[in-house]
Amino acid sequence: MKEREENLPVCEHDEVHAEHVSLARAAMPCEETLYELADFFKIFGDSTRISILFAIDGEPMCVCDIAELLGMTKSAVSHQLKILRQSDLVRYKKSGKNVYYSLADDHVRDIIEKALDHIKE
Repeated sequence: MKEREENLPVCEHDEVHAEHVSLARAAMPCEETLYELADFFKIFGDSTRISILFAIDGEPMCVCDIAELLGMTKSAVSHQLKILRQSDLVRYKKSGKNVYYSLADDHVRDIIEKALDHIKE
């Protein structure tokens, strides 16, 4: 194998392995799904939103509590929660005058845990 400028190994000659390409093409989601998946991961690409997800992973928390924990304004927290809510990553429950936020489901926790495991390797 040759190495390019970036020191990434590349094939020494052009040879398409049609069977591999065919199998990968059959397993590939449609383009619309790939765009939706990319948009989904963009939500996780913000450290503030990740911090909020970690904060509400255990006990549900209200905006005031999250703002205090993260040293942010309630307005800034509310803005990020709106994005997380629109992406179905968090849910809320009203209790009297308070609104408590929590992770939408275990899938959100699983995604975060898998990503955390990956970066710790």
